[in-house]
Amino acid sequence: MTPSPFSTVIRTASHEQHTEAENSTFMSDLLGGRLGVDAYARYTEQLWFVYRALEDAAQSLAGDPVAGPFVRAELLRVAALERDLDHLLGDGWQHRSVPLPATAAYAERVAEVAGTWPAGYVAHHYTRYLGDLSGGQVIRGIAEKTWGFERKGDGVRFYVFDGIGNPAAFKREYRELLDALAVDDLEKQRVVDECRNAFALNSAVFADLADAYPLSA
Repeated sequence: MTPSPFSTVIRTASHEQHTEAENSTFMSDLLGGRLGVDAYARYTEQLWFVYRALEDAAQSLAGDPVAGPFVRAELLRVAALERDLDHLLGDGWQHRSVPLPATAAYAERVAEVAGTWPAGYVAHHYTRYLGDLSGGQVIRGIAEKTWGFERKGDGVRFYVFDGIGNPAAFKREYRELLDALAVDDLEKQRVVDECRNAFALNSAVFADLADAYPLSA
């Protein structure tokens, strides 16, 4: 029997955790129009802390044989997040922003694996950026409709990848990189486990956000 491509293995193995994150109470309420733009802004703010951890490490990992092929300039999101937050939170938001406890733990884990375990960094890179190119586009569309953001304008620029002309082709290329990941089978299993962990960390952020924005009874 021909082994499944690693991109298929990692997607299948993390499906349960991925679904749990997507169907979190906070995200369901946000995308269902039951929360205000302030909750969306807080969510965007929490993403900023995670993506800073991802992208602070990108330059140092660019030459790494395992993580380096995944470091692509057209994926970088921090500048777009900061422009969105300028729009959502106003001047000086950086001085007011504080990560939720789960966000701090998530960002710390990203920074830890980035500094010590390049293949673990790939797990976090995959769960975030491929998600942005997929389900993230649904969030963008709903946010534009719900809160009146200009199409692909300030407030939703995080989800707009100007440097990627064909997202479907880019995702295929990304999965091919996963399939060619230069590690052995034992290390691939560790990557799968870290991918599950990444989704769990993301779900914990959603839980903290749900506590911060409970629906009125």
